[in-house]
Amino acid sequence: MLLHDSCESSLLLCLPEDVLAMLSRFLLPRDVCNLSLCCRSLYALAASEKVWLTQCDMVGMVPLKDLVEWREGVSSYKALCRFLLSVRPLLGIWVYQNPELGNLVYVIPGFVSVIGCRIIPQELGPLGIQDGSILWAPVFEVIGDFDGSTTFFLHGREDGVDYVYHGSVKSVDKSCNVLLLEVEPSEQDCGSTLLQNRSFVPPHSDVELSRKVCRSNSEHSRLQGVVGNNEGMVPFSKLAFSDRRKLLEVTTSQVRQEDPTMGIGPLFPRLRDGYDGYQKDLVLLRERRALLSQMYKLGSSQIDKKENSQEAIGPMQLKLDDMRKSFDCSMAFSDSSHKEDGRTQHIKRKSFGGYFWGSFKQIIGRSRSINDNHAIFKKLTSSPETKHARLEDFLGSSDKTRLTLKASTAKLSSYRAWPNMHDSWFALYKMPLRVPREDQVYAGLWGGTFGWPPGKPSEDKPGKALFFLLLSYEESEGQQLLIATKILEGTQYVLHPNGSAMFIVNINEPSSEPFPLDTDMDSFSLNIKHAFRAEGIANGYGFRYPGSKPGSLFVFQNGVLAFIWKESRAVLTLQRLNLQELLKKGERVPSLPPINNFSYLTKSYSNVFTGFPGTSIL
Repeated sequence: MLLHDSCESSLLLCLPEDVLAMLSRFLLPRDVCNLSLCCRSLYALAASEKVWLTQCDMVGMVPLKDLVEWREGVSSYKALCRFLLSVRPLLGIWVYQNPELGNLVYVIPGFVSVIGCRIIPQELGPLGIQDGSILWAPVFEVIGDFDGSTTFFLHGREDGVDYVYHGSVKSVDKSCNVLLLEVEPSEQDCGSTLLQNRSFVPPHSDVELSRKVCRSNSEHSRLQGVVGNNEGMVPFSKLAFSDRRKLLEVTTSQVRQEDPTMGIGPLFPRLRDGYDGYQKDLVLLRERRALLSQMYKLGSSQIDKKENSQEAIGPMQLKLDDMRKSFDCSMAFSDSSHKEDGRTQHIKRKSFGGYFWGSFKQIIGRSRSINDNHAIFKKLTSSPETKHARLEDFLGSSDKTRLTLKASTAKLSSYRAWPNMHDSWFALYKMPLRVPREDQVYAGLWGGTFGWPPGKPSEDKPGKALFFLLLSYEESEGQQLLIATKILEGTQYVLHPNGSAMFIVNINEPSSEPFPLDTDMDSFSLNIKHAFRAEGIANGYGFRYPGSKPGSLFVFQNGVLAFIWKESRAVLTLQRLNLQELLKKGERVPSLPPINNFSYLTKSYSNVFTGFPGTSIL
């Protein structure tokens, strides 16, 4: 048997490497790894660069020519394949219900990275949809390290300064539908730890208080009761909403650094004329990635500064004091974020925090004992209900904490293709972007405006709101419905809620209604391919629960869609979009502050993205 296996492996090794690479297309990456366990000869075969280049190409994330360029940033194609497989589920459309105009984040490949880009609500440009530029702002990016591991950077802007907030990628499920921003307890020594920053050193009395809190046996017993057998770790999701926000505020305030790449160049290759322009972007992208990687490896060493008069304390005491100073202290963080050098920022933040905590103790009363202060602290930081874990338990479950991106799979209900979202999750929700097929030809992302003719603003109405709609199919009572879900609206004040079904088409019912609008044959050819009966959104039941009115969906020979409300004769015209290409031609604008930039939890019916100088939003 061994001789037979040896002969088969010898025959396999006699094949040219290019042929072996072609044969590897019938294998999964884990199969190639298992092949290396068979014998020493096959181990060398499974390490072939051409075999792993084929595996990278099979992931289908970037073109082959880009894979060759990306290889310069990693140790091998095997490491590159590891990175591609880990971040591929992040690609696509992510949304949140607030603000009502749309909170759309589109994740695209960068350079050995993926970039989350927020599409800004805006009006249609003078060149139309396909030839115009889309306004966007960076939300986050995940960069591949030399060995194929991942590094996370959150983007944000505070007091006119662009920052990056470094962290880790906890896990990425293959079928993930929820993207969470969290703070994670960690035993690993990494640069993105909250405790490394000793510029938040408390007064001596608070240090003693923290020590007593952390060393309490009763606290340890209660912690075990909360987390069960989860190795003493309290999940971030088990904390109350206010405590989760405090943790994120404190963590981002301590791991932030001014973006060193603002003047370097793009976050991804742009659509530029000629090969030379593309190569120039690659040079800038390599330089940018190297700077971010170096900054992440340095971690908090640049902010690990303490005065000689300060007493060094343990990590648990430091973290508990940080949490105390986060009580209703969002003003403290914003006030201390002036555009100064990093050392001055941290001294200011420490001084303000110490002032706040001293004032807080005066309110409590100087005559109270340390135990009384601790009881009040627990009462303020803990929910009276047992359904939430306590903040102190979370902080005491590990010596280190870090900012984390977590892509999970959750059981979500939906209504008319829009997921029902949690109001208190710092999360983005994935919208499935279906590939058109024979029985679902209209599935996918479409963009358009109200008015006729389609695609470009008219002379009498130069500014038209740009709408992004995601068309998907759904079975209902034996009928196949086409649902057009609004995921972006470029108006000044929202007309329809985010996630509204702008129209619902019964694909099984053709419409006999004639096209009611006049057309200029020189500008648009009136060649109707199909017409379907449908219902369009109306204000019959109010803003949150709108009604519907009859209409028709017309499909033209050139692929343009036009939905027309029968009564008002209002028309919404749509054309298919390649959002990745539009972004590569687009214009970057400043981000929101970090936490809001990831997930804007406050309801807003106006455009929260306005006010950027030099841009034509609304």
